[in-house]
Amino acid sequence: MRTARRDTPAPNTLAARLVAGLAALIGLVVVGALCPGVAVAQSPADRAADDRPAGARAAGLHISEGRLVEGNGNDFVMRGVNHAHTWYPGETQSLADVKALGANSVRVVLSDGYRWRENGPEDVAAVIGQCKANRLICVLEVHDTTGYGEDAAAGTLDHAADYWIGLKDVLAGQEDYVVVNIGNEPWGNTDPAGWTEPTVAAVKKLRAAGLQHTIMVDAPNWGQDWQGVMRANARSVYDADPTGNLMFSIHMYSVFDTAQEITDYLNAFVDAELPLLIGEFGGPADQYGDPDEDTMMATAERLGLGYLAWSWSGNTDPVLDLALDFDPSRLSGWGERVFHGANGIARTAKEATVYGGGAPDTRAPTAPGTPAATAVTDTSVTLGWTAATDDTAVTGYDVVRVGDGTETTVASSATTTATVTGLTAATTYTFAVRARDAAGNRSAPSAAVEVTTDEGGGTPGGACSVGYRVVGEWPGGFQGEIAVRNTGSAAVGPWTLAFAFADGQTVTNMWGGTATQNAGAVSVAPASYTATIPAGGTVTLGFTAHKGGTNTAPTAFTLNGASCATT
Repeated sequence: MRTARRDTPAPNTLAARLVAGLAALIGLVVVGALCPGVAVAQSPADRAADDRPAGARAAGLHISEGRLVEGNGNDFVMRGVNHAHTWYPGETQSLADVKALGANSVRVVLSDGYRWRENGPEDVAAVIGQCKANRLICVLEVHDTTGYGEDAAAGTLDHAADYWIGLKDVLAGQEDYVVVNIGNEPWGNTDPAGWTEPTVAAVKKLRAAGLQHTIMVDAPNWGQDWQGVMRANARSVYDADPTGNLMFSIHMYSVFDTAQEITDYLNAFVDAELPLLIGEFGGPADQYGDPDEDTMMATAERLGLGYLAWSWSGNTDPVLDLALDFDPSRLSGWGERVFHGANGIARTAKEATVYGGGAPDTRAPTAPGTPAATAVTDTSVTLGWTAATDDTAVTGYDVVRVGDGTETTVASSATTTATVTGLTAATTYTFAVRARDAAGNRSAPSAAVEVTTDEGGGTPGGACSVGYRVVGEWPGGFQGEIAVRNTGSAAVGPWTLAFAFADGQTVTNMWGGTATQNAGAVSVAPASYTATIPAGGTVTLGFTAHKGGTNTAPTAFTLNGASCATT
């Protein structure tokens, strides 16, 4: 089991639990759990043909004779990667980058709000739009369930099912493009037999709510099923889905370090005509073994099974990054193997026929509305504008400073507001806004607005002080805390906090507020429960972030453009 492939606030927590629960067993389970004697509950010879009526099946992606097919009956074999969207929501270019390298699908990490900040309907709709604009099949997964029963921070499959039901309006009509992976690795190594009942219950709950998408379920044992629970109970879980549109996902890391283990497991599902893909896999070795990725990829190709490599970028252990720092021109050795090696993505992926084989999306969004200044200080301005439209989805906006026939991007935002900082007092600036879509097309600029900053060091919004501290660090990341105190005599709200990182740090997740980042500049808008800071009161923001070798703390903060004291 890979223990360092998650970009979490405390990556050593998972490792500690796995070392305790897995180290004593790892030498036994590979032989005992994955040998041919552990069979799927029924083989094709022991069961009747699937008698579900054809009308029960989804119109889009669905299962037919143990295989994932498109609405037109064409086989669809996934060849793609995992992308950690919930921790890196600003990396919207990643889907276009993996598509350019040949992928036909992507598994997108989301949060249902149990452990990390929830990806809401607007965000999920934008992700689906990005997948479609880049002609990718989109597997959406809830990550909060990881290691349930062993990791106390993990959420339940029932909670994840409620999240998907809450997204029903967003998912409706997307059956051709979206697979719903209920929950990532939803059971640890503690009593993995407990996986079956809640998995069946979650499937039934989603179907009772009316979701018709192909559903994917992950295995227990942190996804690796080394005790064979999913393998033994797959038939009963599959039969619990009245539509028959359910598939299984095995995660292959160091438990699968021999060819025999891999081929035995994959062939067991194929022989039983039960749909399976390798939903995650790694190649680099760890302390538990060296995954045999060559056999994984070769066997998947021979059997016509899908695979999705872990992961595009941003891992706490960068050895698992396919691309370094989200840069598609800097593939790691692992990335080169997955994309360009034998049985790799570039050589084997075929685009879904639902996209019609036409040209990629080249239509730019419409221009946004003219920006208006909603707050002006001596060093900053907050701008707002009406939204642009697009044939797939607008994914963000760039505020540009215009002058002398040139444009310079000075802020980016996923919403229709942004704060530009670092300006000079008593100076006139001209700003415009461009919209972006998932394929990277940019709109024409909006009409421009001229803004003159205030003179001197005015402090609208009242006096304030900010305390910043690093709660914990790990290789490649850290957790921070920001305490914002209103030292004035009147409440402040709503508010915008601005600061800048000097060493390339990137906020990946925040609670208590929503962060928008452009290069090193960070702008934070409040959450609903922190929208007002009472006189003499304090709100506390927490966040996780990616870092390099140096992690210098920000030295200056502004609240609604007013400079704050630091404590």
